[in-house]
Amino acid sequence: MKQERNLYGNLHRKQGIHSNTKQAARFGRRAGILALLLLTVFLGLERYGKEQLARELSEKIIRFHVRANSDSEKDQELKLAVRDEIGAYMQEELAGIRDLAQSRRKVLQDLEEIERRARQVIAEKGCGYEVSASLAKVDFPEKTYGTYTFPAGEYEALQVVIGQGKGKNWWCVMYPNMCFQGSVYEVIEEEAEASLKQVLTAREYDALMKSGNYRIKWKWLSFLDPLFESF
Repeated sequence: MKQERNLYGNLHRKQGIHSNTKQAARFGRRAGILALLLLTVFLGLERYGKEQLARELSEKIIRFHVRANSDSEKDQELKLAVRDEIGAYMQEELAGIRDLAQSRRKVLQDLEEIERRARQVIAEKGCGYEVSASLAKVDFPEKTYGTYTFPAGEYEALQVVIGQGKGKNWWCVMYPNMCFQGSVYEVIEEEAEASLKQVLTAREYDALMKSGNYRIKWKWLSFLDPLFESF
């Protein structure tokens, strides 16, 4: 009789442990599903926020885009030489302009001169590539300049294409000037801040500063990893 009670007690304990294990597993799966839903909502809001910021920025800035003929070392060096020539020239041309419409008109007026200067640099480097300059809508990837991260999106840009334009690209912000100091390509934080605050609202500027922090948020969300392992 005593042996039967011990067997019954052992069986009851095993059933209790098994039941607790099943409950824990169900809780883990539910928690994982909830975490997945929260993460989906977060990612959706993140994407919407970046897309909205890109649309707002595209209405206030002009970017600068140079496409190299190829990825050869010589063509990439040529791209940077053209960049420096055009960037320094346009910095002077746009100096004192505080209006996007005026900047756009100035770029359009200077397209012929921009091409002439680019051809001159190309010839000086011993190349015979054609070059074209235009003010166009261009798809940009997410790019960081100093502490400022511009989200991916379609932006108006001065686009300079060298030769076949199949090499690695170079991007920056031409108006307001963020990338050139004199004849040198350089992002100076204080100058960039002053330039951006002249054309962006306080909310847009703050959003631009925060745009590059999503990678930190990804690391912060790493505590969710064990929940997904329960599936």
